[in-house]
Amino acid sequence: MTTFLTRRTALLVAATCAATLGLAAVAQAQTSIKIGYAISRTGPNTGGAAVTTIPNYELWVKEVNAAGGIKLGDKRVPIEVVQYDDRSNAEEAVRALERLINQDKVDFILPPWGTGLNLAVGPTLNREGYPHLAATAVTDRAPELAKRWPNSFWMLGTSADAAKTLVELLSKLRDEKKIGDTVAMVSIADGFGIDLSSAARPAITNAKFKLAYDKSYPIGTQDLAPIINEVKALNPDVFIAFSYPPDTLALTEQSRIAGFNPKVFYTGVGTAFPLYRGKFGKNTEGVMGIGGWSGDSPAIKDYLARHKASAANGAEPDRWASAVTYASLQMLQQAIERVGKIDRAAVIKDLQTGSFDTVIGKVKLENNMPTRYWWVGQWQDGEFYGIAPAGNEGARKAIVPKPAWVAP
Repeated sequence: MTTFLTRRTALLVAATCAATLGLAAVAQAQTSIKIGYAISRTGPNTGGAAVTTIPNYELWVKEVNAAGGIKLGDKRVPIEVVQYDDRSNAEEAVRALERLINQDKVDFILPPWGTGLNLAVGPTLNREGYPHLAATAVTDRAPELAKRWPNSFWMLGTSADAAKTLVELLSKLRDEKKIGDTVAMVSIADGFGIDLSSAARPAITNAKFKLAYDKSYPIGTQDLAPIINEVKALNPDVFIAFSYPPDTLALTEQSRIAGFNPKVFYTGVGTAFPLYRGKFGKNTEGVMGIGGWSGDSPAIKDYLARHKASAANGAEPDRWASAVTYASLQMLQQAIERVGKIDRAAVIKDLQTGSFDTVIGKVKLENNMPTRYWWVGQWQDGEFYGIAPAGNEGARKAIVPKPAWVAP
């Protein structure tokens, strides 16, 4: 009996040593980690990618390589980047990923910007077995996609949760007699606007709000003044726009010009961008939008400082998906380092089950999705703070009614 145990133990030790030596040998052979991405440097997604995605990819690579690289076994190897312009086009994004996989032989792939392009590249990344950390996509299909594509991780959650949280906040404000029950909603006729408005419509009516205006507009619409004039004539308590960044700016500008100043003015994507504050200055006070972050968090303050120091012209990140994007990169690095080699299946497994220390706090995914989100933020004294869900650490109290527009 003793001899048997000793022999089995010896075999286990030998196997462990062999595995360790094998892992070390693999790590020793790896001189860099090749990471590729296709991102929108031209086309309508350029603004979003330039603020939320590209600076965080560049910051992460810069910081990782400055620290010696990603740790594989007992050594660190630098990141080597291969990148293409997806031209804000789904077909081009898929073609670029196929080049990254088949020609460039990249080890890992970072996702594109936006809901539409992440949905477009999902099948390719799943078929080829690459982790897909979708950090800038909001879709109600996320839970279903996470099951269909177990390599995919949906870091911004679902439209239904976004709408539910927004309407819960509006209901609370109505109960507090701070707003009435009339809502006007506009949305862009593209993935983000369609998903969010479809989720918000029943949530608003089920909460017994009166949806006095509900229209969409085509992507690329240049003149949004007629919409604002129509909405103003209805004098709603709440204005909601599920808009892309250029439209968010235009809708705000037209509202200011028209003197349309509802008690709650909610827009986005783009409201959380530093560009928004830069354009509207004091007029940002009280404006709500999708997203937010814990602006008083030391980790967020440190991330903000590092981002400004790294980005061209000291550019700041947006106050929503930028920090989530950077957190997803930290998660990828920690998963790779725990696996200790280029084993994408093992990295996917670690992302599914592990816990991660990030700039947005400790993250542990459930069903390939985070368990906490910021769905409503508000500009207060020059910072875009998260205000809902109110239970999130660092949530600020909403300023309602929104202060009147001031002359620029």
